[in-house]
Amino acid sequence: MIPAHFIAIALGLLLDRIIGDPPNWPHPVRWIGTFISKMTAWLNKGRYRTGKGALLLFITVALVFGATFLLVGLAYQIHVYIGIFMESVLIAIGLAQKSLRDAALTVYEPLVNRNIEEAREKLSWIVGRDTEKLQEPDIARGAIETVSENTADGITSPLFWAFLLGAPGLWLYKAVNTLDSMVGYKDERFEQFGKFSARADDLLNFIPARITGMLILLFTPNEGKQPFLKRFAGWIRDARRHPSPNSGFLEAATAWQLGVKLGGKNTYRGQLSERPEIGPGTVPLRANHIQSVITEMHLVTFVFWLVMTVIGVSIYAIA
Repeated sequence: MIPAHFIAIALGLLLDRIIGDPPNWPHPVRWIGTFISKMTAWLNKGRYRTGKGALLLFITVALVFGATFLLVGLAYQIHVYIGIFMESVLIAIGLAQKSLRDAALTVYEPLVNRNIEEAREKLSWIVGRDTEKLQEPDIARGAIETVSENTADGITSPLFWAFLLGAPGLWLYKAVNTLDSMVGYKDERFEQFGKFSARADDLLNFIPARITGMLILLFTPNEGKQPFLKRFAGWIRDARRHPSPNSGFLEAATAWQLGVKLGGKNTYRGQLSERPEIGPGTVPLRANHIQSVITEMHLVTFVFWLVMTVIGVSIYAIA
């Protein structure tokens, strides 16, 4: 018999693909973010900021994991079908397939219709970089990098922890990921306070990011027409040049599959930021590459789910 939480994962993945996150519905990430903000205002001052940041990490993860564990456990105690329903809903709202697709399409549609001003504005909704002067290649690059990076952060990494620990594991990951996005900065305000949160996020993403990157190389269209060994070698090399220890494995795989070049120069509030370019750059960046990365996201999500399900069910059957 298939474990109940594997069924819940499949249903949650399907619900997220079809329904996503209705914008006016309450969302646990907002509640987690509010809690982090209030705790940060209280703790991130004075001495011992590194220790206080570790305390925030522990409290946030314990509360989120504990609340989800109790909620799911109570639902399963009532009836297994109620448990599966509750867990699938909690999993669905922790994933981001539809929201990523919709965000990318809001940039793609005006861009492919040559409405550059609208495409710039829509891109500014999903990236932190300045967009006012960007042309088609850099607008496309911003959308592609966002979808590629968030394929792990928003989909496969939460799924990985759901397979290991059910919905509580997914929400443990989401708590850490939210902490990293709010306090995991290397600036004067957060460098000490957010150190443990940033490292915890790197740790939780380490395995799923590399699996996802490999699946991109193996199962998504090879639009750059490079042989596999060349793509694999370029993926490993370029991933290590990326400033993020995990995101590079997603963006490098995407760049090599599409044959494009990602990375390079961006400006943030007028300040130039330059990171290494990754990918072969044999194909010019165009608007249609946004559609390609959406297709890539859907394909790799399905394959990731399938691989993890087969492994999980096999282990369960043997045990």
